Amino acid sequence: MTSLRQQLYQDMAPLHLTPLWEVLHALVPPHPVTPCLPALWKYSDLRPFLMRAGEAITAAEAVRRVLILENPALRGQSAVTQSLYAGLQLILPGEVAPDHRHTQSALRFIIEGSGAFTTVEGERATMHPGDFILTPNWSWHGHGSEAEEPVIWLDGLDIPMLRFFDAGFAETSTATAPPRPEGVSFARHGNNMAPVRDTRTGASSPVFSYPYDRSRESLAQLERNTPCDSWDGYKLRYINPATGGSPMPTLGAFLQLLPAGFNGRAFRQTDGAVYSVVEGEGEVLIESPDGETTAYSFGPRDHFVIPSWHLASFRSAPGSVLFSFSDRPVHEALSIHREERL
Repeated sequence: MTSLRQQLYQDMAPLHLTPLWEVLHALVPPHPVTPCLPALWKYSDLRPFLMRAGEAITAAEAVRRVLILENPALRGQSAVTQSLYAGLQLILPGEVAPDHRHTQSALRFIIEGSGAFTTVEGERATMHPGDFILTPNWSWHGHGSEAEEPVIWLDGLDIPMLRFFDAGFAETSTATAPPRPEGVSFARHGNNMAPVRDTRTGASSPVFSYPYDRSRESLAQLERNTPCDSWDGYKLRYINPATGGSPMPTLGAFLQLLPAGFNGRAFRQTDGAVYSVVEGEGEVLIESPDGETTAYSFGPRDHFVIPSWHLASFRSAPGSVLFSFSDRPVHEALSIHREERL
């Protein structure tokens, strides 16, 4: 029987055929499997390299001066998980990064410095630490700085996802969109209201900037007045106010507060997630599906990734605030999202 099979495989190989039964268990495993590894990037280690990059190349030359956070198991692929890209971007006083647009959706989470800005379709959003800013796909956007200090933010994009679909491309332009006063999009859609005749199209949020002070106050009120979740602490998702869904169709974003003394229970989910530490200190314990456990101690401005279907739990003695993003909207749209809270 074995010889018959081997002869079959050999004879049909020139026709680019392969037997499903030889790979079925790998194609449809008993639980989610990812090549990605958990990883932690300490900000104190990364920042000197960002400053050196600022000396080595200008924002105009680089188009976007970014150091990519690559997953240790995906080196050379510009990916932090198999579907997500993450990087830290630096802009120096007086610099301008030219306008462009692309099919990839992008988010920014401000890590350090105030006074730089993003423009989205001509509307400026000034950056402050902890602000969540998005640039929907195919929207003209650029960056500039009127600050007196370096400004650094986390970039999150769906680049690997669009690469899978062979759908990623960009356009550049020397022209700029007609300017709009800052805050117009928030006035139209950010206060549980919307224009009576809203002609806006697209699946992304009409609000480009979500200020940290508003989001942080929401978490503080929840901590004062509601029970703490045993897995997440106090966790909120950023939404598209026009739909109640995610800010962008491929990227979900979240902000959570771990109260002082938090000792969370373990959870796992199919969407891999990238975390940025906003405030405080703590520890994340990550266990892979094969039982290998890693513990990372984190502090302000550190970043880490929890891959798909890895058990994770948080601890924080002094309390902490975490921003995170993932590809959960895609999982939910395809009805493949799974989560276990142990």
